[in-house]
Formats: sequence, C-alpha cells, structure tokens
Amino acid sequence: MKILVLGSGAREHAIVTALLRENAGHEITAAPGNAGIAADVEVVALDSTRGSIVADYALDNDIQLVVIGPEAPLVAGVADVVRQRGIAVFGPSKAAAQLEGSKAFAKRVMDAAGVPTGRAVRAGTLEEATAALDEFGAPYVVKADGLAAGKGVIVTPAREEALAHAHHYLQQGSVLVEEFLDGQEVSLFLLSDGHDVLPLSPAQDYKRLLDGDAGPNTGGMGAYSPLPWLPEGFVDEVIDTIALPTIRQLENEGTPFIGLLYCGLIVTADGIRVIEFNARFGDPETQVVLPRLETPLSELLFAASTGGLGRLPYPKFSPEVAVTVVLASEGYPESPQTGRELRGLDALEGVTVNHAATVRDGERLLASGGRVLSVVATAPDFVEARRRVYTALERIELEGGQYRRDIAERVAR
Repeated sequence: MKILVLGSGAREHAIVTALLRENAGHEITAAPGNAGIAADVEVVALDSTRGSIVADYALDNDIQLVVIGPEAPLVAGVADVVRQRGIAVFGPSKAAAQLEGSKAFAKRVMDAAGVPTGRAVRAGTLEEATAALDEFGAPYVVKADGLAAGKGVIVTPAREEALAHAHHYLQQGSVLVEEFLDGQEVSLFLLSDGHDVLPLSPAQDYKRLLDGDAGPNTGGMGAYSPLPWLPEGFVDEVIDTIALPTIRQLENEGTPFIGLLYCGLIVTADGIRVIEFNARFGDPETQVVLPRLETPLSELLFAASTGGLGRLPYPKFSPEVAVTVVLASEGYPESPQTGRELRGLDALEGVTVNHAATVRDGERLLASGGRVLSVVATAPDFVEARRRVYTALERIELEGGQYRRDIAERVAR
C-alpha cells in the first residue's frame, strides 16, 4: 500500500516504524517528517495543514491511505479535503475533530451521550472563572478551551496559580473550570470508522516535567503499557459506556468520527470518568502501544478509514511490556534551547529511538525543539524495560538535556 503519514514528531515516527515492521512492502512517505523519520522513509516538505496541498500530492503520487498524526491538520479540516477527493483518510473531519479542538464541544457531546465525566463550567471572563473556582474549591482544575499542545491544563492547590492560568488562556478564548477527580489516569486509544470501534492497549503517560509529578505540565515526558493494575473488563466497560456512546452521538449529529478516539480517563472511587478526548494518537503513549501491536497496523487504519472495523476482531498485542522516556531540551517547556548537537545514538542497544524534534546539519544531528526524542524498550518485565531505556539515555549526549528518572517506577516495583 502507498501510505502518506502527516506529522513530524515521535508519534509519527512510531507510526512509520510500526508500518515498516509489517514487512508488507508498503511505500511510505512522511510530510514533513524529521531527521529520524527521513533515515527510514522518504520525506517531503509540504504544509500538512493545507488540505488542498495534501490532496494534490496524494493524487499525484497514487497514495492509497493518508494517516494524519497531529491535531493541527485535523482541526484545520485537512481530512475533509482529502476525503472529498476520494482518498482513504485516517483522521476525523474538522467538525468531528472539535472533540479535541474545543473542550466545551466535548463536554456537550458527553452530556448528550450520557458519558461519565466531571462537572465543568465554561468561563469567558476572569470573573466567571473566579466564581467557578470558588464553587468547586481546591484542588483547582482549569483547561484552555482550544488547542494548547498538551499544556493547556493546570491542576493546582493554589488559587492564585489557577487564576493566572485562566487569565492567560482567556486572552485566547474561553476556559473550562472543572471539578477535581482523584484516581489513576489511563490513556486508551480506540479506532473508529464512524460507527464501530476497536480498542488498542491501555497506557499511562506522565505529563509533569519532573520526578514525582512535580514541575509544569508538558506534552508528555514518558509512558508505559500495558497497565497490569487495571481491573478485569476495563476496556469493555470503556467501550460500552464511553467510546461507543460518543461515536454514535457524533454519528447521529451528522459528524461521524473516523480515526483515533483518544480517551483520557481516570479511575475514581465512583468509577471510570473521562478527563478529556483527543482526536488522534497520543504522544508519548503511541510509542509504547504500537511496539506491542501484533495485528498489522495498516490493516486497522485502512479498515477504520473505509468503514470496515465491524468485520475485524480485537487487535492482538504482545505479552511483553513497553516503556518510553522522553529526552527534552534545556528550558523545556517554557523556552527550550535548540540547535544543540545530539551524540551517541549510533551506539545504543536494546532500544528503539523515535525522533521528535531533530534536524540534520551535514553530518551533525541537532535538537530542533522541546521534546527531542523518545527512547523505547520492550522487554518481558518493567524492570528490564526500564533498565534498557535508562542505560540508553545515559549514553546519549545533549547539552542541558533533561528527562524524568521515575517513568514506570511504581509499576516496576
């Protein structure tokens, strides 16, 4: 199959790696890609947020499947344009992608579908946000209504910090103030063809910058999969009470969701609740879910894109575990230092490296953004997977580079 993968991060590198692992002779192109992806497949420099440009390229090159990785092209409506030109697309329409693009839209859909989630108030002014914060009390939860690259959420016991966060994002639009939900967080990906869903394996990611879940929110500093502490029947319960009701609600509203429904969940004392929905593969969870996938990824993506999921069984996963840790630039997330050289990647053993923000400068490999790469290891147990990842990270040289040292530590114990 001729496949075009849109995006330039570690998530897209993980998708490309999973497609190549099938050894099915796929012709894969990535746009715009990064230095790591370019070492594996052809990359093209096209604007992935311009639907007409993507569609023209796909038609000119006989692309059979377009896989949209990041959220920006989805919210920009790229899937609509490509789909209208008769090309199979894994990614929801602009209307359906509002499930991620607008927290208020997602809450409305959840309410209409009877999906369990926390109480929330939409605030358009600081006065409204202040009243909602005082109503719910500490810990305070404030979310930017629109896209914020994974950094638009704050959970804090400090009222002034919550107000400052609300003030910042109110300058860009509205915010949601929500009740705090206590429990273990779970990321569950579900493939959707607009009517049916199929689950991938649950994962858990780490959003805070520093060990012990301290420091600012980030796009994600590490993840692991599977989650051995989840109760029996968890995935089926999420499908029955959350995923299918949401997908069927969108279908009934005339905005079918075709692509990846990311369910950000929390297991509370009162049951499973939705924290948020995303409209695409999560990063860094993709880097630990796809290496364990034994069912061909291309088969799943194409079936979702063409209405064929109802004919397929649940995907199969390896019994091995996977751990990933993100190497970030100095100053991330506020002001990452870029342009610094990466060394030591050629000498790594027992791991896979998914590049996120890397570029080539002649023979040198440079960091070009905040989250630079994800180091991934699969192993029979979490102790060994963690050993492999952290041994590799110690051998990678990046001036000022930073990473968490406690990813999957609790589950390894």
